[in-house]
Amino acid sequence: MDYPSRSLAFSPKCASPGVTAGLASGAVLASPIEAILKVLRRGERFLVCSHARPDGDAVGSMLAMGMFLKQLGKRADLVTADEIPKIHRELPGAERIRTVQLVRGSYDAAILLECDGLERTRLKGLERLFLVNIDHHATGREYAKLNWIDRDVASVGELVYRLVKAAGATVTPQMATCLYTTVLTDTGGFCYGSTQASTFGLARELVLAGADPVGIARNVYFSTPASKLLLLGAALANLNHEGRLAWLWVTQQDMERTAATEEDCEGIVNFALCAAGVEAAVFLHELPDRRIGLSLRSKGQVNVAAIAERLGGGGHESAAGCTVEGPMASALNGILTHLRPSVAVLAGEECR
Repeated sequence: MDYPSRSLAFSPKCASPGVTAGLASGAVLASPIEAILKVLRRGERFLVCSHARPDGDAVGSMLAMGMFLKQLGKRADLVTADEIPKIHRELPGAERIRTVQLVRGSYDAAILLECDGLERTRLKGLERLFLVNIDHHATGREYAKLNWIDRDVASVGELVYRLVKAAGATVTPQMATCLYTTVLTDTGGFCYGSTQASTFGLARELVLAGADPVGIARNVYFSTPASKLLLLGAALANLNHEGRLAWLWVTQQDMERTAATEEDCEGIVNFALCAAGVEAAVFLHELPDRRIGLSLRSKGQVNVAAIAERLGGGGHESAAGCTVEGPMASALNGILTHLRPSVAVLAGEECR
């Protein structure tokens, strides 16, 4: 199937304030949903992928997209650069997601879900394909031939749901389970600032379609491996608090001692953020190559996505991340230098 080499464009009159799409000369399509469905209906074989170190939104959206494409009678290959987290391996169809580093073969299009930049996939071989970018990050960029970026939704799973409904496809119980997982995890259990009335409306629709909210929550929040609990203990031993700012960290030695993996680092930053009076928090973990991974969170008054983007990362206004050069002391001083002014403004303090 042949597609134009230029980016497809959408009429500004049809886009909500939080929606952006690639602009180019030529025909204007009525909506991103219409444009994406046109690509899906014309093609036969698709690649579906997301960012490295996939989270619940990434995994659930990929699985739901795969199910949707199957309903359309299409072939879909689901791939990520890293293994999916253990807590999501019980999702329907999770065994379909393959871990690869290089994309081979011929595809009519590659659908990238929740990737604010092509490099975030850590997959080689995507550049040669017709790319469809579906994202909701505050730092989302129009790097694909076809871009649908809606920063107002709580999860990319919601955008996949809209595609399914617009196509007249069926939201099966298995698909609803995957999509509910995207909503639950990317809102932090309905706690993040992205949570709104429509979020609960979508959750209701997914439960009515067959998702089990209790079972899904149990799998996500009550299936913690011992290695993560031990790593959490090491991190909490390093907890520091300065006014409305908190931080904690673990070294590579801590990772090895607790037999922890990268996925065990997920969510540890929230234990610093949950302290009374804290408005922003950062968790630092040392990688095997001695670089430092940063997880940034806020309660809504500090735009951590803007800070992460300045350091080469990205994310949402209240949840973002990046990787910087070590050693730990240097990385810590650097991120605190970025965070302190934003937090000081909230307290009406003079920045030193």
